[in-house]
Parts: sequence; C-alpha cells; structure tokens
Amino acid sequence: MSFQEKYIEITSVIQDDIHKVRQGLTLCINIQEPLKSKLSAIINAPSKHIRAVTAFLYLKALGKNIDEKQILLQLAVELAHNASLIHDDVIDECKTRRNQKTINSELGSKLAVISGDYLLSIALKKISLLNCTQLTEMFAQTLDKMCRGEINQNFNRYKIPTLDEYIKKSEQKTASLFETAICGAVLLSGEKADASEFSKNFGIAFQIRDDLINVKTTKSDINDGVYTAPVIFSGDITAPEKGIEKTTLLLNNYVNNAVNSLESIENNIYKEKLRELAELLANG
Repeated sequence: MSFQEKYIEITSVIQDDIHKVRQGLTLCINIQEPLKSKLSAIINAPSKHIRAVTAFLYLKALGKNIDEKQILLQLAVELAHNASLIHDDVIDECKTRRNQKTINSELGSKLAVISGDYLLSIALKKISLLNCTQLTEMFAQTLDKMCRGEINQNFNRYKIPTLDEYIKKSEQKTASLFETAICGAVLLSGEKADASEFSKNFGIAFQIRDDLINVKTTKSDINDGVYTAPVIFSGDITAPEKGIEKTTLLLNNYVNNAVNSLESIENNIYKEKLRELAELLANG
C-alpha cells in the first residue's frame, strides 16, 4: 500500500471533520479577481491537512467531539501554514507548488507577499472568534517562532549547522505549528491532557522526513544552501547520501517518542490511527 493509500485509510475515520475544514477554507477567501481564484486554488490544491488530521485524531482519542470552535482553530492553522508556504515561495523564487504555478511566478512577488499577509489576517480573525486569551498567545508565539526559524535559516545559508541547531530550527519552523494545532485543540476542549510531547516529536519527525525526501529527489535545499540532517551526518554537501542511514535512525527516534507519548491514552480506534500515522512518517 502506498503512502497516499495508507494516509487515506487512516484519515477515513475523521473524513467528515476534515471536509468541514476544506469547506471553510473555500469560504475564507473574499478578495478581487484574479487573486481570489488563485488563492482558492492554492489552499484547495491536493493537501494532506495533516495538522488538522493529527489534532482531530488526538481529540477523538481523548473522547472529545469536534465542534465549530475546533474547526475555526484548524482553519486558522491551515491559513497560517499556507501563508508561510506563499512567503517561502517568494524567498526561494519557486515557480510551482503542488503542481500549480506559484503566486509569485504568475502575479509577481509583491502581490504574493501581500497574499500571504492576507491569509494571516484571516487566520487572526478566526483565532479572535475563539475568545481565548491563552490560545491567542499560543498562536502569536507560534508565528514568532516560525519567523525566527526562517530568519535564522536565511542567515545560516551555506553553513552546515550542528544537529542541535537543526532540531531547534525544525521545532521553530514546523513543530511549533503542529503544537498549536494539537495542544490548542486540547486546550479548547477543556481536557487536561498534555499533548506537547506528542506534537513536538511528531512535528520534528515530519520535518526530518521532508528533508530526507528532498535529499533523495530534487536536492533543492542543498542547492539553496540549506543543509539538513543528511548533510550534517555526512559532513559533505556533495555526498549527502552518506548521511541518509543516520538521518533515518534520527527520524525513527522521534517517531518512537511520539508513539510512546500516547501510552497514557486509553486504547481506541483513534489512538490506533494516530499511532499508524506517526509510524507512516518512518515507513512511508
């Protein structure tokens, strides 16, 4: 079974909830053409919505239902994620994403930057509707971490970082938004469970997997002077393949940590799917 087939099988138990997120994203965009159609196409392009998926599975594993506030939170997370991708495309001068032309390549970098800001403004409106000061602070801190991660990465281009620096950047750029999606959802539900260990380890594992795929395929990160775990382990930007085995072990370590953090949750179908999803990162 392929990664996509397995992913569809895992997410089938929350498909109705994810459909509400997709619908909400479509209704979010209210701006003039041709930008409206372009933004709508981008946020509705084939996407895993993996942050919402993990959050919903975690909530249901705890026995909680998905209400309208939970949908609003995941809309805000998805919008922030897509805004960061649009801004990344400008920074990296990308021409395509998800098999579509990027906004910067089609409408110019200036409009692309404003488009990302526009999505962030909608995300903040969604967060404000939740009327939860603690969640607002969490969301703001996450945006701060994501920006700091990107800034640090830019200043350290063409330098091989230490493993600790790489993990910290992965926490900032990727894991922090997973933490907001999952821990924020738990906070909204009124549950006292601590989901931070799972979300941090899952988010870092997700980034390591993405970096592994990049090294095995396009090597665009290396070409852009962004050196990830395979390069760190190999110590040689011309032979990152030498670091793949150790990077895979690192990935497995974070996946195992994520799975082990679920032990305190009572066994049920949603916990099982969450475990399968984490293990899919290592095996898919």
